[in-house]
Amino acid sequence: MLHVENVAGGYGKKNIVKSVSFHVNKGEMLGILGPNGSGKSTLLKIISGILPKTQGTVTIDGKDASNYSQKEFARKVAVLPQLHAHAFSHTVLETVSLGRYPYQSGLFSSWSNEDERAVTEAIKHTAITRYKDTHIELLSGGEQQRVFVAQALAQEAPILLLDEPTNHLDIAHQQQLLDTIRKQAVDKGITVISVFHDINLASLYCDRLLLMNNGEVANIGLPLDVVKEEAVRAVYQARVKTQPHPELAKPQITLLSDADEELKPFSVTKADISISSDYVALHSEKPLKTLSSAVHNAGMGWFRTFVNRHVDADYHCDDVKVEMASYLEGQGFHDTDTVGMMTAVTTQHAEVEEYHADFGSVIIVVTAGVGNAVDVSEALTRDREHRIGTINTWVIVNGQLPDEAFIQAMITATEAKAKALQTEKVLDPLTGTIATGTSTDSLLVAATQQGEHLPYAGPITELGKRIGHGVYDCTVRAIQAYKKAKGWTN
Repeated sequence: MLHVENVAGGYGKKNIVKSVSFHVNKGEMLGILGPNGSGKSTLLKIISGILPKTQGTVTIDGKDASNYSQKEFARKVAVLPQLHAHAFSHTVLETVSLGRYPYQSGLFSSWSNEDERAVTEAIKHTAITRYKDTHIELLSGGEQQRVFVAQALAQEAPILLLDEPTNHLDIAHQQQLLDTIRKQAVDKGITVISVFHDINLASLYCDRLLLMNNGEVANIGLPLDVVKEEAVRAVYQARVKTQPHPELAKPQITLLSDADEELKPFSVTKADISISSDYVALHSEKPLKTLSSAVHNAGMGWFRTFVNRHVDADYHCDDVKVEMASYLEGQGFHDTDTVGMMTAVTTQHAEVEEYHADFGSVIIVVTAGVGNAVDVSEALTRDREHRIGTINTWVIVNGQLPDEAFIQAMITATEAKAKALQTEKVLDPLTGTIATGTSTDSLLVAATQQGEHLPYAGPITELGKRIGHGVYDCTVRAIQAYKKAKGWTN
């Protein structure tokens, strides 16, 4: 649809854009990224003919763009520039209607039903219907931006060039606008080339990304291939962390601060754990990076308070998450700063120990009830739960863990728990085989993210050894305490 080959150009004799080549297919959305001054907007102006090129070619549908007349080009390419100068006062409807200029034989002398439809649809899609009779200079910057996007959409050209279309828009209107543009690309086969400042928006909505640096193409490809920590750091000179979008296979970035703020060292110790008949709790001086399968605030996040709550054996609730949140709030725990688990085991029998190493220490907390013990390899043969029982495990690390170490720590802890059940000869009451856990076990790994960097947590590492030994030791002791309380014997 559109081919850019070895294009250079800029202002006067200075080339801002240097030897840029790429192509965009019909129905594809290409996002152009890069730091200020990298040539993003200049490239768009060269493609649209606003600025002359000093070399190279821009080809549209196999024809050199310079060979199109002004109206022919406007029927092929609609342009939303970054800034708008208003020489005349127009209403919103009049402004959007200007997008139909390429199809007029005179000054709107041939206005058709097709023109009317295009304008009405564009106004509706950009949610500006209520402003259609308002003069544009009376609108806010964000509202004006939506009007000019509507004007470009009303043009119904097969190629749409956008320079920061979400400028001045709040997040709701950013989403609405980009959803509309994306839908136009998919439903009508419109080719979209858009400049973005926001890397996350570009990654989320575009099929491919073009990353520019110093007027040249630094990278072009799928968002997964372009939005990489090393590449973004090199081009933008900023520290970032990439992570997957929660719903789509698109990368997103988080900016990491380089502020010279002096961090006060802190650590978690065994003494920070409090135990009562109602719960086991830990309140940290600062938030810990946490990965858990808890009832409240499960998953990855940063939290300061951890609660393992005792519930009665006959506890039943239609919405456990809502009830748990209400309980925590009633106990004075901050909703967004607390991870909450629950157990029918007597929390006063919790086993807590701190295991020291050269890197720092690991605190292990375990409550164990095994009346509901399960052999996971025989789970398919089970058709009912038996008795209440839960093994809840906390692993608190004084050290810095990358994401992979959190996962390895969970694996190591789970293996150690299974070994403890084997040692204690805990059986699945329905299959008679050695149990590997219970059906309601929960596990939490948290780290201070201070001190030594600990890249791995497998059983061959110093961290993994402490986790493995600690979880095994505390789980054995917790099971023994549970058996004693129940009057069980091996």
